[in-house]
Amino acid sequence: MSTEPDGPAVDEAVRTLLLLMPRLVGRAKRLPVPVALQGLDLAPRHLALLAHLEYDGPTSVNELAARLEVAPTTVSLMVSELSRPGVLERTADPADRRRRIIAIAPAYAAPIGEWLSGSASAWERVMRGLEPAERATVISALHAYEAALEQAGDEHRNTQPR
Repeated sequence: MSTEPDGPAVDEAVRTLLLLMPRLVGRAKRLPVPVALQGLDLAPRHLALLAHLEYDGPTSVNELAARLEVAPTTVSLMVSELSRPGVLERTADPADRRRRIIAIAPAYAAPIGEWLSGSASAWERVMRGLEPAERATVISALHAYEAALEQAGDEHRNTQPR
């Protein structure tokens, strides 16, 4: 394994990350789903939405869409999917009765918190071992990777015959 003075060469880092990412996703998917959530057919998109509500509190569909970086109609569909079984509640905004505020239903707050805690505690253990600048580098690298994947997807779609 060739390394530069402060870490691996780019090609070695890419190889390592390409091998590591599927294992990370696989391990995250194997975190136990609480019994109260098992019959709900939750997808990763639901987990992201629930995480925002868990950590940031109740909010509007438009605000959730901005945080998730998706269209409000996409969030509306997800909210509908999770409202039917009672996971989410929609209430009128006291400041604007036309606007709806989305929140996790009290009966599901503990199971959702439990489900998210596995990933959160793993990240907390990792982040506590890093200096603030190192934490910033990890977060920045993951954001940059996400943006690069999006760009690669856009480029691929633009080169496909229509």
